[in-house]
Amino acid sequence: MKLVIASEAPIHGTCEPRFAGVREVFAENFRAFGEVGAAVSVALEGRFVVDLWGGFRDRARTRSWERDTLVCMMSVAKGVSALVAHMLVDRGLLDLDAPVARYWPEFAANGKDGVRVRHLLDHRAGLPAISREMPTGAVLDWRAMTEALAAETLQWEPGTRQAYHSVTMGFLVGEVVRRASGRTIGTYLRGEVTAPLGLDYWIGLPPNEHSRTAEFFGETKGTLFDESEPESLRHRAMRQVPPSLFNTPEFRSAEIPSINGHGAPRAIARLFGALAMGGALKGVRIISPEGLARATAVQWEGREEMLGHRRRMGLGFYVNLPGEIPMGPNPHAFGHTGAGGALGFADPDARLGFAYGMNFMYSGPGMSPRLSRLVESVYRCL
Repeated sequence: MKLVIASEAPIHGTCEPRFAGVREVFAENFRAFGEVGAAVSVALEGRFVVDLWGGFRDRARTRSWERDTLVCMMSVAKGVSALVAHMLVDRGLLDLDAPVARYWPEFAANGKDGVRVRHLLDHRAGLPAISREMPTGAVLDWRAMTEALAAETLQWEPGTRQAYHSVTMGFLVGEVVRRASGRTIGTYLRGEVTAPLGLDYWIGLPPNEHSRTAEFFGETKGTLFDESEPESLRHRAMRQVPPSLFNTPEFRSAEIPSINGHGAPRAIARLFGALAMGGALKGVRIISPEGLARATAVQWEGREEMLGHRRRMGLGFYVNLPGEIPMGPNPHAFGHTGAGGALGFADPDARLGFAYGMNFMYSGPGMSPRLSRLVESVYRCL
């Protein structure tokens, strides 16, 4: 990664004295690890013990990161989208073991009648990429993407192999949610979770919120968006999402439930903090304990075939696998990463929710050291 060092960056927010070490690490990330703008939040036992933000919203460092700055946390949205699907399961509107075609009849085309809803959530559906050429900007067109997926042929028998469905997962799960509930993931999330709980997080950002959104930028080489291997599965999966889209109004407003959730990290920390305490917040039941147990039950453990990462996979959530994703030492922690280094997770053993979002993507080997250092500092303070 090419570091862009800022000798000093303004740090704001609150941090309980017990967690002063987190603030020190957060500030050091700006001085020594190339951070440009970021926020980190920790909810413990339902209250914020860390809520920090700092640096700048833009690459040119002309606009400060404010308390209400929003940032695209990329695939953290997969965990949020999965939560919506599990809420429908809780409410009897969706069956994890049902064929996808029960809700989306057109999906059965070309031998896909054996794909189950659970396969969409655990990256074993056999549809990690759209095989045909799609027009520029197709990822912004819900109908174009879902019709293309309905017409696809499986790349393998569902449930037999795992490969990260980096973009397609959001459209697959999202269309089933839409068919089962009558609402898109973004509208369901807003109506049932984020608006009632006052969480500043969106899948499909309204135009009047764009002005407070941070730029999202960085080198793409070595990231999910690297275009140097055009025949790779990774490139075929990501070719509908060129990085030139990231900061456009069209990208921010579209619903791309795999990758374009925009919000304040504190919203994700509060949401995952609620999941860490059994699925309720402020007297609002988000998901039942039984539903949460289903969502986080391990479906497979091993190496997935698109990025080559080792994962322990639940139904839409990564389950803690030490050495792979920094989610602390506790085995029941679960959550989701986002490209460039973002992360949201819940730790039921510690009753803790964590979130970190930044605007300068990490593109080096392994996990972002900025992220890893923050998580390690949280657990040292417990």
